[in-house]
Amino acid sequence: MTTLSPENSLSARQSASFILVKRKPPIDKTEWDGFFDENGHLAKSRDSICVNILERGLHPFVRTEAWKFLTGYYSWQSSQDERLMVDSTRRKNYKALCQMYEKIQPLLENLHRNFIETRNNIAYDIQKLYDKDPLGNVLIDKKRLEKILLLSYVCNTQAEYQQGFHEMVMLFQLMVEHDHETFWLFQFFLQKTEHSCVINIGVGKNLDMLNNVINFLDPVFAEHLKGKGAGAVQSLFPWFCLYFQRAFKSFDDVWRLWEVLLTGKPCRNFQVLVAYSMLQMVRTQVLQESMTGDDILLACNNLIDLDVAELVSAACTAYAELVQKDASYPDYLSSFPSSSKKPSPVSQAQPMAGVFNFRDTACAMFSATNPQGLLCMDFSQERNMVLGEKIEISGGGGDASDNGGDSSMMVVRTMVGGRSCDVANDGGE
Repeated sequence: MTTLSPENSLSARQSASFILVKRKPPIDKTEWDGFFDENGHLAKSRDSICVNILERGLHPFVRTEAWKFLTGYYSWQSSQDERLMVDSTRRKNYKALCQMYEKIQPLLENLHRNFIETRNNIAYDIQKLYDKDPLGNVLIDKKRLEKILLLSYVCNTQAEYQQGFHEMVMLFQLMVEHDHETFWLFQFFLQKTEHSCVINIGVGKNLDMLNNVINFLDPVFAEHLKGKGAGAVQSLFPWFCLYFQRAFKSFDDVWRLWEVLLTGKPCRNFQVLVAYSMLQMVRTQVLQESMTGDDILLACNNLIDLDVAELVSAACTAYAELVQKDASYPDYLSSFPSSSKKPSPVSQAQPMAGVFNFRDTACAMFSATNPQGLLCMDFSQERNMVLGEKIEISGGGGDASDNGGDSSMMVVRTMVGGRSCDVANDGGE
């Protein structure tokens, strides 16, 4: 694990100051296009672009394309033509997933005990969403949103559906035009952020890291939180589950924070320092009034309509303090390595084989020859044994190159209780 350095501290303080003092306008379309050459290859360093996004943010007209790079939907090394191919592949794969889901839905209803309950929970959560702007214009399509959430639950076995996902996916739907973009961006967002908003994967780790940061940077506050304020920090899990959505007054502010988290700047696990900075906003009141855990939680829940620039700046400052203290205690807080010295989670990660599956009763095949090697799978030789049911995956018998490198699955044969059920994919558009 990379040790923090004084250079990182200076850089973080400079970013914190730049965000608040200069308040330069966000990266607009003209500037974004200037980052690429005539073939669409990156002409500027990825690191400098990410620092610019940290300090300035993205203009709404740029955000859709930029997020495809930040999440890993597109490779930073790709050309314009390669990105067109990737987008076409993602569209086809999404359509194939939808077709397969429609055909195996009866099996899911009969065999998967949690499927119907989860489907009902998704429908209930979506109905509670307010889908109109102040002028009464409809912002989102609830039916499309429900379909994407259900497909995500069925396919991504690592991220069980949880309350709050409907709000997160809604923000992706508002950002992009097509359903396949919404679906894949959400999957890549979860992977790039290391599933840190997923209750049974990352939320507990975030809370543990938050406790460590408080102990390290603010021992006086830490003592109160261990005593009279016990339980307060563990009760802040909604901050991470919702990625701080409720703390801001506009979707633009939420997107602004999320794109900072996606840059990996100034460090990994920056969301923990964001939470620490929010806790610092109530610190004086907590200590002066000697608040209990319940009162601290109430004060934290009242942190709304925050200025996103001030919050990001405060978190950068907290990181700089962390770096300086870590110089005396090397690797004491190794959960926050500098992103400039550690590859991003996506660049390190293997394709999500074994993670992206049709839940318990079916599977779908993705391209194994995607030039970017991102979130792609080849189930042609896969044999899954699930709940005593044998699921056989077979290809269509042709070479992958016959279909532009996308070896689409033709048949899913599910054997349940000694009987065979063929689910055929018509293949392609």
